[in-house]
Parts: sequence; C-alpha cells; structure tokens
Amino acid sequence: MGGATSASAAESTAESTAGSASASAAVRLGPYGYGAVKLGMTAKQAQRTGKIVKKLGGEGCTGWDLKAHPTPKDRVGLFISKKLGVAAIFAFKGARTPEGVGIGSTMKQLKKAYPHIETPAGGFPVAAVPGNRKAAYYFLLSHGKVYEMALTLKNQDCFN
Repeated sequence: MGGATSASAAESTAESTAGSASASAAVRLGPYGYGAVKLGMTAKQAQRTGKIVKKLGGEGCTGWDLKAHPTPKDRVGLFISKKLGVAAIFAFKGARTPEGVGIGSTMKQLKKAYPHIETPAGGFPVAAVPGNRKAAYYFLLSHGKVYEMALTLKNQDCFN
C-alpha cells in the first residue's frame, strides 16, 4: 500500500479520565481522518493544519508524512490526490480505529469489528468505515495479523 509498518501497540483499556480519553482520541484513525487531517482536504488545507510535511512529489498524487509520525525513506504516511484531496492515511504505531483495530490485530478481530469485511481480487481485506460512507479501511496481513492498514477514500486514485 505504501504506509509505514510498525509493531503492535497495546490498546488502553481504561478511559476513566478526560486525559486518557483525549489521549485515546489522539491515536484514533477514522472515521474521517487522523486528528486535524481529514480525508478529502486539499493539500493546502492539510498543510494549514501544521501536522504534515511533504515527502514525495508526483503528477496525480503526492506523498506526505504526519510530522508526529515520520516514516522510513521509502514510505509515506499519507497520500494527497490532486483530484480528491487527502486520499489515504496509513496507520502508525499505536493507532487504532474507533472499533479498536490496529497493527497486530487478527483476522478474527477484524471480522468481529467489521462483520461485512470483504477480500476482493486484490487479496487484502477491505472494510467499510462505520459512520463514513465515503471511506474504507484496507488491511495487509501476514501470519494472520495486521501489519499495515490505511483509512482511504473509497474512490482514492493513488494506489492499487
């Protein structure tokens, strides 16, 4: 897909204080984006958040990183399409969907969180994003565990 791979991070089980609740929200990927960076934002709008840095140029899509979560040289943290705006945001260490899925989750956990998950001809599971009809989660698995995932616009034009 193009995002950074990372090791599994433990999910917080207690959100009893406002501080832990906001910390949990800070690592939430979806349903509309990550923090201030939202799917569909133009490059200028996304840059104005102060949360991203350009990494790779391109004709149709450009590669960017989240400043707080830089990726290795040959990876990007998100793609911005000239036509669609922010088209894909890749998960980083500790990021989880609102349904609790993250790097290290199993296929069983994916099916529980997303009962209608599909594995199309591309060979990797894709799930509709609850609360956002325009978005999908893409998952890459190895040995039955998620090692890469992305929140994307369903009609993204940057990869696959």
